[in-house]
Parts: sequence; C-alpha cells; structure tokens
Amino acid sequence: MYRALALKAIEKDASFDDEAALLKLAQNARIQLEPTLGGNRTLLDGRDVSSRIRERDVSEGASRVSVHPLVREWMVARQREMGAGGGVVMEGRDIGTEVFPEADLKIFLDADPVVREQRRMAQQKIKGDVAENVAADLRERDRRDRTRAASPLVAARDAVVINSSALSEDEVLARIEGLVSKKLGR
Repeated sequence: MYRALALKAIEKDASFDDEAALLKLAQNARIQLEPTLGGNRTLLDGRDVSSRIRERDVSEGASRVSVHPLVREWMVARQREMGAGGGVVMEGRDIGTEVFPEADLKIFLDADPVVREQRRMAQQKIKGDVAENVAADLRERDRRDRTRAASPLVAARDAVVINSSALSEDEVLARIEGLVSKKLGR
C-alpha cells in the first residue's frame, strides 16, 4: 500500500516530504490488493501496478512516505478494514506491532543485511555498479524504518523470529506452515 502511494506521488509530482499532500493523495487513491498464488496483485486506481511498485524509485519512495504519522494512521485504518473479518495473512513492517497487535500469530522474518542485499539484487537481476546503489538504498531504507518515530520497524514482543539467512524459501515456508498448524491445533 505504501508502495502504491509512493507511485501515485511520483506520478503526481508530489514531494515525499509533504505530509498533507501525501495524505490527500492517499485519501483519493483506490488501492486494492488482490491475492493470487504468486503473491498480491496491486491495483492503483484500477491499474495493475504490481511490477512497477517493485522498481527502485518506488521502493525508495515507499520508505519515505511511510515516515509521516498522518499517512500511517490512514493506511493502518485501511489495513484494519481489510483484516476485520479475520482469516487473513498480512505482511509488512508494522503489521504485528501496530496494525494487528492482537493477531493470533506473528512472525518476524529477518536475515543478515548482506544476505538480504544479495537476494534483492538476484530478485531484480541487478549486477555491477548498480548493485552497490541497490545495497546502499536497502541499508538506508532499513535505517529510516527502524528509526522513524511512527511505528518503527521492530519485532513484536510476542512474535516468532525466523532468521532466514541460511534458509531456502521452501525451508522458511515449512517453518511458517508448522507454526500455523500448531496454532490451529493440527
């Protein structure tokens, strides 16, 4: 959702530092998340922006728009509306601490910063000089998210922390499935 808002700000040439303008953009945007087997499909005002919101400028913008308390307050309200009926799986940097502090199961995925950087570069098929910029951007995003005043990135006290540094995607999924099965009493 923050990525979609950042994209809208880019398209409307709004400053990532103008909280009032960003809040107005958010209030007038139609951001929809449609679950698919490959992950959420993100629609912004009816357009599929799933790929575009993963690009570097939008990733950087998402971290910058998310520092504004009024924007976060508006987004959290929308996220709570989405999960009001229960039975949902949500991911995000403050889902377990701010959005759903009473969630039945909270998992905090973590990994060594170097491993995360390598994964991001492989995911985006980035090599050479651009790779160092991507790594620097990721480190800056993490620093900004961990130190912001509104909903900083931290593991919830009751979250299960999974360090995925040495785990494959299938191993992480198996651990999560095990936690869910245990929670459901299976």
